[in-house]
Amino acid sequence: METRRTILLMVFGLSLIMLWDRWQAYNNRNAPHGQPPAISAPAPTAAPSPGTVSAAPEGAPATAAVAGQAGGLEAAGGAVSSGERIQIETDLVRAEFDPLGASLVRVELPKEKQPPDWTEQGLTKLLHLSNLVHSMGFGHAGGESDIVLLQTTAQRTYEARSGLTGGSPQDPFPNHRATRFSVSSGPRTLAPGQDTLTVRFEAEAGGVRLVKTFTFRRGHYDIAVSHDVTNVGSAAVTPALYLELVRDGGKAVDESTFARSYTGPAFYTQASKYKKVSFEDIEKNKAEVPQPADDGWFAVVQHYFVAGYVPAAGARRDFYAETLKPGELYRVGARVTLPTLAPGASSSEQATLYVGPQEQKTLEAIAPGLDLVADYGSLTFIAKPLFWLLGALHWGVSNWGWAIVLLTVLIKGMFYPLSAASYKSMAKMKELQPRMAKMKEQYGEDRQKLQLAMMELYKKEQINPLMGCLPIAVQIPVFLALYWVLLASVEMRNAPWILWIHDLAAPDPWFVLPVVMMASMWVQYKLNPTPPDPVQARMMAIMPFVFGVMFFFFPAGLVLYWVVNNALSILQQWRITQVVARAKKPG
Repeated sequence: METRRTILLMVFGLSLIMLWDRWQAYNNRNAPHGQPPAISAPAPTAAPSPGTVSAAPEGAPATAAVAGQAGGLEAAGGAVSSGERIQIETDLVRAEFDPLGASLVRVELPKEKQPPDWTEQGLTKLLHLSNLVHSMGFGHAGGESDIVLLQTTAQRTYEARSGLTGGSPQDPFPNHRATRFSVSSGPRTLAPGQDTLTVRFEAEAGGVRLVKTFTFRRGHYDIAVSHDVTNVGSAAVTPALYLELVRDGGKAVDESTFARSYTGPAFYTQASKYKKVSFEDIEKNKAEVPQPADDGWFAVVQHYFVAGYVPAAGARRDFYAETLKPGELYRVGARVTLPTLAPGASSSEQATLYVGPQEQKTLEAIAPGLDLVADYGSLTFIAKPLFWLLGALHWGVSNWGWAIVLLTVLIKGMFYPLSAASYKSMAKMKELQPRMAKMKEQYGEDRQKLQLAMMELYKKEQINPLMGCLPIAVQIPVFLALYWVLLASVEMRNAPWILWIHDLAAPDPWFVLPVVMMASMWVQYKLNPTPPDPVQARMMAIMPFVFGVMFFFFPAGLVLYWVVNNALSILQQWRITQVVARAKKPG
């Protein structure tokens, strides 16, 4: 009894903590609709400050010139106009390059929509019942805006850039701060029937010519990036290529509605494996980046989306992570070693830049370990197989909601023997309740004697009271793993089920599933034997309501899993109770 009470107290306490955490997260949003706090662009500097960069490539600037508008940048040595941005459009992305440094400063994803805030949507529906038929579903409410991942605005600084380190302070090699690139003529929109779109930038400085070529492909978020370096001077040079991502430390707009998902840099090499390096660690100079390697990648991860650079295999890379403006702006990157170039000699380095959703199959095909940005935490060993199975079911039914239903049936079947033993034990305990009530009257307030008598009764009837809690305890890791699958898998994002459920990764805007969940838990409570301890009995009675309210904030897909699981449990428990009752009848 004490063990059962401890388990119930732990579950009850955990539910209250999670509910309070969500309430705090909702009320502490920094701006409407979950927008990140506004930050001011850091002031440009005339030259790098010695000693401010520890892990950055030699000669790389210590601060970033961030464009609030096209045409407002300054570089070392004086003002340089960024000029008109170069706009590229394919079937999956709308990209903008700044001629200053040929940096990718904006990427819009027209296939990925930003849904309206679910709480506002739900309240609006409740207040405007005249829209009931439309919002109940038979068509998705419009008005969603495209996800913009890379951008430079008052609220967000996030861009991908590259360049060369080296040269003299007065005449550095082409870089993102001081070099204006010219762009070659050609199409800027991927035409029907066209599979690739290429944009080429060229600049010459410090006796070195750098040509950046970005190749976009139809149906792909990854961009092939080529850096061709030529020594056009009269002396040998040894430049180094740097690839980096710059981002402010604010949370993503598409932040989780229940748990705070990770936003920040990540690195991977075969030696160090997947490693997250938070903005806070970078700020405190505690960032532990991988050792130099000839494989691996770096990225900036946020909920559902990622931007990452993957240098070519075999190219030696030195990783770095540092603060550009305390509390506001950070960069992560890698310096790729280039060979010494004699006059007239050239070198070419290839890389892949991915800017898009965390589609795990796509990321896995680009580079080893890149799919790990869909982070399932410590339960990855359970979550990965669950996601694979869920994907296989989705392939068969073409609907993620029904795939969740089928997955629930499979999980329930896997736990059937354990559940059956549990329900048999609970059915026997329920039949013993009249005898237990008499014991309670007999021993009164003497709890110790009451518990000893009950244990003797359990032993005589061959009942294990812990069997009622065991199935729940076993399913908790599966429940948490599936929660992270639904929270972290972009495949669930905006995935509809039926009727009013348009997004399985967001809470039910009409709270129908949580209410059904609450009702199913109440039915299960009534089917179970009432605990003899009044405190424990009261806790069991209010559990359905506590969990029901908590599930208001859970992704609809997870609540769907739990509703189906409860429905199957009720059927199984009712059936086993009937079998046990018939077995007790004489004859």
